[in-house]
Amino acid sequence: VSLQMMKHAWDNYKRYAWGLNELKPISKQGHSSNLFGNIQGATIVDALDTLYVMEMKEEFKEATEWVEKNLDFNVNAEISVFEVNIRFVGGLLSAYYLSGEEVFRKKAVELGEKLLPAFNTPTGIPWALLNIKSGIGRNWPWASGGSSILAEFGTLHLEFIHLSHLSGNPVFAEKVMNIRKVLNRLDKPEGLYPNYLNPSSGQWGQHHVSIGGLGDSFYEYLLKAWLMSDKTDEEGKKMYYDAVQAIETHLIRKSSSGLTYIAEWKGGLLEHKMGHLTCFAGGMFALGADGAPPDKTGHHIELGAEIARTCHESYDRTSMKLGPEAFRFDGGVEAIATRQNEKYYILRPEVIETYMYMWRLTHDPKYRQWGWEAVEALEKHCRVDGGYSGIRDVYNNHESHDDVQQSFFLSETLKYLYLLFSEDDLLPFEHWVFNTEAHPLPVLHKDDENKEENKK
Repeated sequence: VSLQMMKHAWDNYKRYAWGLNELKPISKQGHSSNLFGNIQGATIVDALDTLYVMEMKEEFKEATEWVEKNLDFNVNAEISVFEVNIRFVGGLLSAYYLSGEEVFRKKAVELGEKLLPAFNTPTGIPWALLNIKSGIGRNWPWASGGSSILAEFGTLHLEFIHLSHLSGNPVFAEKVMNIRKVLNRLDKPEGLYPNYLNPSSGQWGQHHVSIGGLGDSFYEYLLKAWLMSDKTDEEGKKMYYDAVQAIETHLIRKSSSGLTYIAEWKGGLLEHKMGHLTCFAGGMFALGADGAPPDKTGHHIELGAEIARTCHESYDRTSMKLGPEAFRFDGGVEAIATRQNEKYYILRPEVIETYMYMWRLTHDPKYRQWGWEAVEALEKHCRVDGGYSGIRDVYNNHESHDDVQQSFFLSETLKYLYLLFSEDDLLPFEHWVFNTEAHPLPVLHKDDENKEENKK
């Protein structure tokens, strides 16, 4: 089914928005997000590995040809360093490792080089926004006193390690290792990492902590850096398990009816709200269970299962059986969105991602059942003639579509669904680590360095 869904999403993108970033499935035209500046083709690059894994060979070939002829980074525009890294660099790296097509390696390294000026700050903590023509960077104007954002500068590690591996140029790895050095020097409030860090002073901005947006993938990349290094990156490992300890102590709570959730922390005060983005953490805890202290392995799996259940409840308690952007545990509600501007669903993958990890790590059939519920809801409410669209209010009985088919729907949501219903030996966890955009990157075994050297 996810294969047919992918075909519907891709065919319509191809028909109405080919070469543009994303598809507007209702107006049947292209959609351009300012996150990518003037770089085009986000859906193509994001979907490459999904096409490959689903064995959509014709489509993969056309996409590859488009990348060869048309993917151009010489644009005078400001891009989000984080989004371009996870979608474009990640997508190209993955396509290279799966297919061996040299064009993907070449383009990935070329784009990586264009991102390097973002690190030209007093601390080496990169800017959020970069003009890739002029090399001038800046931060989001709304971010605490000109700060960079933890989830943004903390979600470069996996891709940049691979850029060094594939180019033989150590500068990429040096840039991301330096970020850790800065973080390790700093005092962490209660062992927690605030979402904001000033790249000039090297000091924290506001003491806000979140495992959802602004924080999320930083934690994911600590664990995955360790896994991707073939468990040799002891620093990444220690940072991850220490962070989980602090998260458990200060952010993880149980509702009165027994639902485990992860709250947000604002200068010592808890906000009892959990974002859809935070739902990835169930899969993360389960993936990290194996490396936890022996007496804690079962506990981390249990934690993953609890988060999966809470997130399933957030879906189940809506009319459409699709989860809201954020849901709350206060004022007598549990796992329900109480604000109009949090009731939307934009085809996000995090809940399905957690089902996939929980399935692979426990083989409890309920995760496939929950995944199937999500498929039915997507087909019923998000599928339109011209592709798939997000929904403005999941509690309403009538669809109000937002008219955007996000590139991550093809990259993540559909890939995780496909993997949830596939055998475990498709992209097995011992050989592959998924970046935060679901792009699989190979584990770098200790003898790989020599192999790559001999190739050159």
